[in-house]
Amino acid sequence: MSFLSFDTLPAWAIILSLAAHLVAGIGLGVVYFDAVWRSARLFALGGNVRTTVALIIGRLVLLGGLLFLASLEGAAPLLAMALGVLIARPMVMRRHSEAA
Repeated sequence: MSFLSFDTLPAWAIILSLAAHLVAGIGLGVVYFDAVWRSARLFALGGNVRTTVALIIGRLVLLGGLLFLASLEGAAPLLAMALGVLIARPMVMRRHSEAA
């Protein structure tokens, strides 16, 4: 099921929509991988188990929920958002490796 029919949109609107999904995916990826880093630090430093589990569940729900919403618009927006998440990973990893 698709809420957005790309057949009826002009080319500029399609490109703008995919770019917006890519940028949203990068933002989602930064939040997701930053939460991965924080949960790994909590594990390593012996942090509160409830906080760690809540962080893990929260990031998975956020990632899954937003990718699900993008999938309702079709395959192209879903793939653009997923690509954004993948683009964000090395950015976050580089930031945290320089800070360590």
